[in-house]
Amino acid sequence: MPRRILIGLAGGSGSGKTLVARTIVRELGSDKVVVIDQDSYYRNLEQIPFRDREARNFDHPDAFDSDLLREHLTALIEGRAIEQPVYDYTEHRRTDETRRISDHHIIVLEGILIFHDPELRALMDIKLFVDADADVRLLRRLKRDLVERGRAVDSILRQYEESVRPMHLQFVEPTKRFADVIIPGGGHNAVAIDLLKTKIRELLRERGVAVGAAAL
Repeated sequence: MPRRILIGLAGGSGSGKTLVARTIVRELGSDKVVVIDQDSYYRNLEQIPFRDREARNFDHPDAFDSDLLREHLTALIEGRAIEQPVYDYTEHRRTDETRRISDHHIIVLEGILIFHDPELRALMDIKLFVDADADVRLLRRLKRDLVERGRAVDSILRQYEESVRPMHLQFVEPTKRFADVIIPGGGHNAVAIDLLKTKIRELLRERGVAVGAAAL
């Protein structure tokens, strides 16, 4: 059984990582690709009062359960199924549900701090960093948190000022040096996506996975 391909997709909050991931899935097919979101592996805070949960720094490396994430990625790379946590962003805790993920040839790991952990980096076949200007990232984050996570504007801006921006400068931006490819413009960068598809095709063929011309 060939080893699965793990693609690391890093970048600041609102940089366009999700768009790149969706583009990869659309181009290669959901039967071949599964996307794992690092945010699903936030530590479970249900044991502490809600007010204290809100005050947590969710942009620091310690906010994530990296041990569980590495364990699950190792299982997927080896072709074993996992039960991925489902995280409730409004309550800042894990739900009782899980998402079962089984066999895929390509695993895309998306997250702001996936390059910070050297053990996690060592699992990756391709490391991509999606780059975008700070004002673009802020606008995208504002829209996402308002629409998808039910947050208030004041809360979003306060979090951005107090933790998102300083943590980006301290932890996220420096990990750009670990990337194999830096993608400016996110999922709209067609040239970078085409180069990535070529590399994925090469890795799949090396591992004996048949790839139809239409898929790539």
